[in-house]
Amino acid sequence: MMKSLLFSVHPTPPLLPTPRLRRLLRFRASSSASASASAPPRADRRSPRPAPSRRPSSSSLYARPSLLEMERERAARRADVDAFLTSLGVDPGELAGLELPVTVDVMRERAEFLGSLGLTREDLAAYPLALGCSVRKNMVPVLDYLGKLGVRRDALPDLLRRYPQVLHASVVVDLAPVVKYLQGMDVRPADVPRVLERYPELLGFKLEGTMSTSVAYLVGIGVGRRQIGSVITRFPEVLGMRVGKIIKPFVEHLEGIGLQRLAVARIIEKKPYVLGFGLEEKVKPNTEALMDFGVRKEALASIVMQYPDVLGLELRDKLVAQQSLFESSILVSREDFGRVVERMPQAISLGRAAVQKHVNFLTACGFMLSQVSKMVVACPQLLALNMDIMRMNFEYFKNEMERDLEELVEFPAFFTYGLESTVRPRHEMVSQKGFTCSLAWLLNCSDAKFDERMKYDTIGVEEMEREDSSDMNASMEEVESEEYEDSDYDDSDDEFVR
Repeated sequence: MMKSLLFSVHPTPPLLPTPRLRRLLRFRASSSASASASAPPRADRRSPRPAPSRRPSSSSLYARPSLLEMERERAARRADVDAFLTSLGVDPGELAGLELPVTVDVMRERAEFLGSLGLTREDLAAYPLALGCSVRKNMVPVLDYLGKLGVRRDALPDLLRRYPQVLHASVVVDLAPVVKYLQGMDVRPADVPRVLERYPELLGFKLEGTMSTSVAYLVGIGVGRRQIGSVITRFPEVLGMRVGKIIKPFVEHLEGIGLQRLAVARIIEKKPYVLGFGLEEKVKPNTEALMDFGVRKEALASIVMQYPDVLGLELRDKLVAQQSLFESSILVSREDFGRVVERMPQAISLGRAAVQKHVNFLTACGFMLSQVSKMVVACPQLLALNMDIMRMNFEYFKNEMERDLEELVEFPAFFTYGLESTVRPRHEMVSQKGFTCSLAWLLNCSDAKFDERMKYDTIGVEEMEREDSSDMNASMEEVESEEYEDSDYDDSDDEFVR
């Protein structure tokens, strides 16, 4: 027991490590220290909570407005634009679905630019979509292209009023193909701008549509392919006419009154604007009016060939006034008035002053009014001839030919022949031959026929009588247009050229 106590009070000192063991312990300590230094710190299993974000104050420069605030600002700006449109007389509701400029300044720039082109507030109110076009992106390229084509500056207002949609057009896609098509139809480059000025709606047509079919139909009825360019230049509206509804019914109606299809084609070549006369509104009522005033049905074709414009006149009123004039001034009966119209349908458009002037000239020459009436019925051209030509012919007849006035009553077409080209040389040749002949035998034949007659030794009485009794209107020389006094007519072609 004492021994255990001794050992408990004085414990045995611990053994010291050997030098080898000490070196090993130092090596392990240095290795663990280097490993702990190179290893990344151990992440905490619990992720730290993010710091609560603070709402930027309204005074911050980087504040982003809410969608509600943006909508309010957009509505306020649109209200300002609408108020400006209202001040121009434009209904903002017409542009409700259109994206408009965000500021009044941009809208004012568009309105002022359109105003500089000649458009008024009334024009903008009639077509408010023009204000939806950008000046730089839409208007300037289109106007620049039209200007390079040759469209006149003073013609732009009317062009834009009639077809404001051109401001939305693409030069490459919409305008250039139409111009190329016109040139392909033999419309001269110098005439293209005139065509567009006259019929700007053409710029909205599709090449494979009405334009192609109308041209094909005209060529099919006999209009010369080389004449198509001239037809389009003078009446471009034909390119917008539907064949089945307008052109074909018009042609068939003229065929129905006696014209051959090729004759209709010749009329269209010379005066293409007749296609614009409404068939039901003008053409049919006018053909009926002619027959009501004594024109025979078989003569309708001849009247239309001579004076196609008769199809587009306010004809019935003119016929009433003209028949009254002929009855009072020339003593022409109602029945004879129909013969006058058949022989010269332009008599429908003669003015009262022109008629009275020619009647006064003839009575001053010594003719009685009853003789003048007979002369006018036989040769209505007397009322439209140039007064100077009539005077020279009459003086030669009276002074050189020494014939009786009754011969002029029987053959009033004498006044329609050229004095130097026909009357004088033929009269001198007949005088040298010693022939005595009527005016009809002298003048009512071609130069070749007259030369053949001059080979005769004598003139057969039967031949002269046959010549005198022939239809003077059928064989009378066509009076040259310069011999007529254009001012004597009440109407001109301009009435029908829009």
